[in-house]
Amino acid sequence: MLSKKEKDLIKEIWERLTPVAAEIGADALLRMFASYPGTKTYFSHLDISPNSSHLLSHGKKIVLAIAEGAQDISQLTVTLAPLQTLHAYQLRVDPKNFKLLSHSMLVSLACYLGDEFTPVAHAAMDKYLSAFAAVLAEKYR
Repeated sequence: MLSKKEKDLIKEIWERLTPVAAEIGADALLRMFASYPGTKTYFSHLDISPNSSHLLSHGKKIVLAIAEGAQDISQLTVTLAPLQTLHAYQLRVDPKNFKLLSHSMLVSLACYLGDEFTPVAHAAMDKYLSAFAAVLAEKYR
């Protein structure tokens, strides 16, 4: 699915983004909530207004999980196993929301990285985030 060059590029991008994980994650969540309002239902107990501590905290968790998965993409299923169980059995998140967040994350990355988000980087990241979303949804089958 991903070439060695693409895997290295993805890993490098996420390593660079970890210092701003909260901001990138919060931006992606806000984009998802604006574009797909139904996704807010899973966050009704949190303050999801821009720059809220809840939004920044959850955004950071998301980005750090994505960055952790990028460290060894071949082990993505193993890395995400605890999150699969949490989202499928405890939180009961609709698995289509993982794809929606993936798309929103791509937009946030494009905005944040600007010209550095080349077509090659975009294609590689799209493949990776699609795989990430698919792995999270595996427990639903």
